[in-house]
Amino acid sequence: MRIVTTEETWPGEKRVALVPHIVQKLTDSGFEVTVQTGCGEEAGFTDVAYEEAGATLSDYADEALRYADIVLGVRPPSPEMISWYPEGSTYLGFLDPFRFEATVSAFVNRKVNAISLDMVPRSTRAQKLDGLSSQASLAGYAAVVVAAFHLPRIFPLMMTPAGTLSPARVFIIGAGVAGLQAIATAHRLGARIEAFDTRPIVKEEVQSLGARFLEIDLGDLGQTEQGYARELTAEQEELQRRGMADAIARSDIVITTAQVFGRPAPQIVSLDMVKAMQPTSVVIDMAVESGGNVEGSELDEIVDINGVKIIGMGNLPSQVAGHASEMYASNLFEYLSEFMTDQPGTVNLQGDDEILNASVVVRDGEVVNERLKEMD
Repeated sequence: MRIVTTEETWPGEKRVALVPHIVQKLTDSGFEVTVQTGCGEEAGFTDVAYEEAGATLSDYADEALRYADIVLGVRPPSPEMISWYPEGSTYLGFLDPFRFEATVSAFVNRKVNAISLDMVPRSTRAQKLDGLSSQASLAGYAAVVVAAFHLPRIFPLMMTPAGTLSPARVFIIGAGVAGLQAIATAHRLGARIEAFDTRPIVKEEVQSLGARFLEIDLGDLGQTEQGYARELTAEQEELQRRGMADAIARSDIVITTAQVFGRPAPQIVSLDMVKAMQPTSVVIDMAVESGGNVEGSELDEIVDINGVKIIGMGNLPSQVAGHASEMYASNLFEYLSEFMTDQPGTVNLQGDDEILNASVVVRDGEVVNERLKEMD
C-alpha cells in the first residue's frame, strides 16, 4: 500500500503529518511512502532526510495523491484536494467532523474513506495514538511561553541588590492535558499558579504540579466516559464566572483551555473580568479557534483592553512545529500499527473494533460514525 503526505494548506500551519524517522518505520514495515517536496521544511525536516528514510518525493500534491491508498494529514483537507484522492482510498488525520461538514460531504461524494484521529476513544489501548492529547500538551507549553514573552515582568521570585521581585501570578482555567502542561511549564519558570477545573477529581493532580486548586462549588459535576469535563448548565456557568472573578483580577496571566468537542467553546471570561485586571496583564485564549473562552478575543489577533492583552493565537502546537510533528506522526503510525496485517505493507481498516468504530467517519461512500449520524 502507498502512503502519501502532502504539504498542509491551512493558513499558518507549519506541522507535517510524516517525519523522516516515521517514514523509516513505515518503509521497514513494507509500505511505499510518497511525500510532497518541501512538505516538512517549516517543521525542520529536509527533503534529503525524507529520501534517506526511504520516501519518494513528488513535486505536486495532485500527482502524489493520485496514486494514494492512504493519505496522512494534519488539518482537514479542502474539497478540491479530496477530488484528487482515488475512490476507495483512506484519509487519516484530524477532521473535526462536527465543524467541517463540507469536508465530510466531499469524502462521501468521492467515496473516500475518512478516519478522524480526534475521535479516537480515551482508553488505555488508544493512548499511544491519541493525537488530541499529544498536541494539547504542546499547546499548553506554547501558551505559557507566548504569555511570558508578552508579559513585561519575569516569572520567578528573584532576590536582587535593588530589592525582591515578586513572582508572576498565573491563573489557568481548565486542567485537562493542555492545562496541566501549562501548569507544569509555568511552575518550571517560577510563577505562582492557581488553577480551576469543573472536575474536582483533578485537584490532586493540579496540586502535584505546584499549583493551588481554586475551589468553586458548582453542584453536581463529573466527567464523561471519555474523561472530558461535562458541559455546564447556564446556572453553573454563572457560578463559575463569579468564583473566578477574584482570581482573574489578581493574576498577571490568565490562560483559558475550556473546549467542548464538536461544539462552540464556552465563554467563561467576560470583558468586565478582563477590565478588572492590572494593565500589562496577559490573557491567552486557547479555545479561540472554536469560538473562544474570552469575550472580545479574536482569532490570531492581540486585542488591547485597558492595557490588558487578550491573545487569541490559534494553532499553538504549530509554534513548536518540529516536536509537534514528531509526536503527531508517531500517533498516526501507532494507529496504523493497530491494524497492520500479516502481509507486509498492508492494513485492514474494515473490521468491527473499538477504535475503528469510534474514529471512522466515512466508509464506502456513507457516514458510518454513530455520533455524527445522531447529529443529522
